[in-house]
Amino acid sequence: MLTHLSLRLRIFLFFGLIALGNIAIFVGGLWLGYLRAGLPALLDPFVFAGLLASFACLGICAAIWLLFDEHVAKPIETLAAEMRLKAHGGVSRDIDAQTARYLGDLAPAAAGLAGQLGDNTLQTARSIAQETARLEAEKQRLTALLSEMPVATVMLGPDHRIVLYDAQAATVLTRIAQPRLNASLYDYLDRNTLEPALTKMRKTGQEARAQVASRDKTQSFAICLKPLGQGDSYVLIFDAPATVLMPQDVQPLVFDFDLIVRPMHEIADRPLHQQCFVVFDTETTGLLPHRDEIVQIGAVRVLNGRQVTGERFDTLVNPGRPIPESASRIHGISPAMVADAPKITAAAAAFHHFATDAVIVAHNAPFDMAFLRRHAKDTGVQWDHPILDTVLLSAVLFGASVPHTLDALCARLEITIPAAQRHTALGDAQATAAALVKMIPLLQARGFTTLRDVIEQTQRHRRLLEDLNPVDNHGGTWQAGKKP
Repeated sequence: MLTHLSLRLRIFLFFGLIALGNIAIFVGGLWLGYLRAGLPALLDPFVFAGLLASFACLGICAAIWLLFDEHVAKPIETLAAEMRLKAHGGVSRDIDAQTARYLGDLAPAAAGLAGQLGDNTLQTARSIAQETARLEAEKQRLTALLSEMPVATVMLGPDHRIVLYDAQAATVLTRIAQPRLNASLYDYLDRNTLEPALTKMRKTGQEARAQVASRDKTQSFAICLKPLGQGDSYVLIFDAPATVLMPQDVQPLVFDFDLIVRPMHEIADRPLHQQCFVVFDTETTGLLPHRDEIVQIGAVRVLNGRQVTGERFDTLVNPGRPIPESASRIHGISPAMVADAPKITAAAAAFHHFATDAVIVAHNAPFDMAFLRRHAKDTGVQWDHPILDTVLLSAVLFGASVPHTLDALCARLEITIPAAQRHTALGDAQATAAALVKMIPLLQARGFTTLRDVIEQTQRHRRLLEDLNPVDNHGGTWQAGKKP
């Protein structure tokens, strides 16, 4: 009964019912006494006695509830979160038994169990690490070998989504848009010029060559399509020059073969570990989205529960207005640095393409999204992506009473943010993504396995974001100090 409510809320309701029950008993007893006395003149003294007894009962119940909440409910919530961190979050620190010192032997027992679990996990992790290191070495040798081959190759699944691309292919795709796993091939190549070659390949079971256009029809590419076995997966090879320059931050070979066999689900019902997330952050000229401007956007992609190395979005933005010195002291971006940067319409359009078919994630997302949505009409895009906020995810996992700043969340999850990267858009996005990756198994351990489950849980903590982003009289968002 009422299991969907938090423990602290259920305890509050329990004490509330005790208070109401006692008040009902006082009032009923006084009312019967008044009726038996049969003296109308005693009504006022009886009413006064009832009110006094009721307020005294409320006060006593409230005081006991506060003590119970502070020394029992909160510690249980904290202890449960710490145990999940040890079991599912890869956190190595010991459980602080002092936090739950009023729970008798529960805290030491939990600490002992977690320690035993940690020892067993460590032994297993060492064995896994040795085998992983061997496989990683073989993978690197294979990657290096494939990278030396002057072939621009893209592997695609049955749904025409990218499963693998090499550095040469990344160079070709970058001429159209930033390459990314799980992106549709039609995000890069024109469907009308590509479909005849695909039809021919599938009809004959043999390779097919064609001249295809880019999605904006400004470029043309000679390609070769080759089927893979009996399935519907295939390889696309660009007839690119033998020697190409590797784009910055792109790995020699980027792949995730799980994308081939992943069952299709509606995005709301897709398991969390199979979701594609784009985690982003912005730096701005100030803290008022209704009149300040973005000066930097940074983002990374999380796919199948891990950050995709090399798939990053990082751009300075010309705000078209001066950058206050107070803002520059925080993020280190000066007016000279953004003089030749793209305007927000071009930068936001490029970021929108980077986030296609993904769940957008940010820390205090309403703040960052307010800037993007303000320029949506001029940019020509709609920000209709599902959105998760790591502030709310933190509240779901660790309770609303603990701090939920990015620094506090990363400290709780044992994530280190290099000082040079803090308050840079890409650095904060990477830290938020690292936190998300660690929180996914914690959410699943709580039984929140799909995006729908998680959104339902975060809705219960919306008040946190309302407190972080109060609306001023002009419809803007006021923030005291810098963004958390």
